[in-house]
Amino acid sequence: MRVMEPVAAESFPQPVRLRDVAAAAGVSTSTASRVLSGAGGTSSATAAAVLAAARRLDYRPNLIARGLRARSSGMAGIVVPGIGNPFFAELVEALEAALRDADLDMILADSRGDPADEARRLEALTDRQVAGLIMIPARHDSSAVAMRRAHRSVPIVQIDRQVDGFPADYVGVDNALGIRHALEHLAGQGCRSVAFVSDETASSTGRSRLDAFRLTVPRVPGLVAGPVLLGSYTIEFGRKAARELLSSRPLPDAVLCGSDIIALGVVRELHHCGVGVPDAVKVTGFDGILFSELCEPPLTTVRQPVQTIAAESVRLLQLRMDGDDAAVRRSEIAPSLLVRRSSLAGAG
Repeated sequence: MRVMEPVAAESFPQPVRLRDVAAAAGVSTSTASRVLSGAGGTSSATAAAVLAAARRLDYRPNLIARGLRARSSGMAGIVVPGIGNPFFAELVEALEAALRDADLDMILADSRGDPADEARRLEALTDRQVAGLIMIPARHDSSAVAMRRAHRSVPIVQIDRQVDGFPADYVGVDNALGIRHALEHLAGQGCRSVAFVSDETASSTGRSRLDAFRLTVPRVPGLVAGPVLLGSYTIEFGRKAARELLSSRPLPDAVLCGSDIIALGVVRELHHCGVGVPDAVKVTGFDGILFSELCEPPLTTVRQPVQTIAAESVRLLQLRMDGDDAAVRRSEIAPSLLVRRSSLAGAG
């Protein structure tokens, strides 16, 4: 695991805490706590000052987080862009196991990749007083507004994707290393031209993998970049991209896909059109989903260590829920290349 350079904590706004409300109201933390919990024992003027400060700072008292500090159970919210994506489903399964080991329960929300839906899911989760959030942002830019609002109430850990400049911990795979592994493997199989088929750059993973492809191809001896086709992480886009490649022959020696789902669509369409994999075109994916082994031929893929990513995400969330205010942590975990027949020379 590569731990990236921390960002100074003072560079970013931190979630509003009880002590911030107390300072704004000019009272002690214990007094602010009594007012916000409805315990009484304070003057009406003091209560009004505390409530006004809480509204001004957009503070929401987190009852579950308080219970967690008292060693009772807690609840974490998980937000993903599409539970139908097998990679996200496998990641959620790993997160659920890691949260269970940490004595935390989970509420799952699907944003459907829509920032407006994502904002509604975040509001609903914070209203339900989750103790923390682990989320895969829908977009690297327009997800920021709703996430910043939620972050004022609860800690957030970003996983797999991240929002530009967002002041929260991040855990994901080392995309550049994964793309390099795939390209070096293809070069070793005698490929010269490599097309790239992946997600549009609205997500940080799409942008990161595209950047890695463009930077790495010139550094691998013997390789040249073929067509770059960008769309979505779906089987349908993979099939569409394969048809586009077939319509603009000559075909590249290989197609490197930004996800296994896309690669499954590419392989399916090539077969449908009578083009052999790997004899005519070699294909690789990215993620290491279980379905990649069921592809025919079985798919070579960059495998993400989902259990490690999930465990690190939960560890960081626990630290934040316990009041850790250290500098923002960003971790990139090394993937591995799982070589199967879809990319092997002479394996058809």
